[in-house]
Amino acid sequence: MTVVESAPVRRDLCDSAAGRYPRPAGRDQYVISEVVSWTGLTAHTLRWYERIGLMPHVDRSHTGQRRYSNKDLDWLAFVGKLRLTGMPVAEMVRYAEMVRAGSETFAERRELLHAHREDVRRRLTELQETLTVLDVKIGFYETAAEPAARPVPDGAGACADGRDRS
Repeated sequence: MTVVESAPVRRDLCDSAAGRYPRPAGRDQYVISEVVSWTGLTAHTLRWYERIGLMPHVDRSHTGQRRYSNKDLDWLAFVGKLRLTGMPVAEMVRYAEMVRAGSETFAERRELLHAHREDVRRRLTELQETLTVLDVKIGFYETAAEPAARPVPDGAGACADGRDRS
């Protein structure tokens, strides 16, 4: 068993707590199966990320086997956060290209992330509104008697446009 196999899947690798990696810097050469265990991503996804330019250059052993570093784990954690926020893959690739281009792309990267943050905030507002609707509906069912046992008052089960709410 390797150190990585004993680590929980889907750890938050973005936090800055010490000891966040399975191995210390300098001894941080992980094979793809260890990265799969550590991140919860599939080997296919890791290879695809590399193929489309989302994953920066991954070192290789003398036999051509991929060797990931702690820095690669950090990058994958960040990409995972972007995925969770719904950033399109094309935008993530664009961001990765800007990172590789260097410090002259700081302003562009900041702008891309600002725009994405605003989109995330807008979607969070929409989700919060949707959650409120669900809460009301759940409350209706929690306080209602069985439908056959309780008469429904006129309009109580219908929306303003006449559709059934239940």
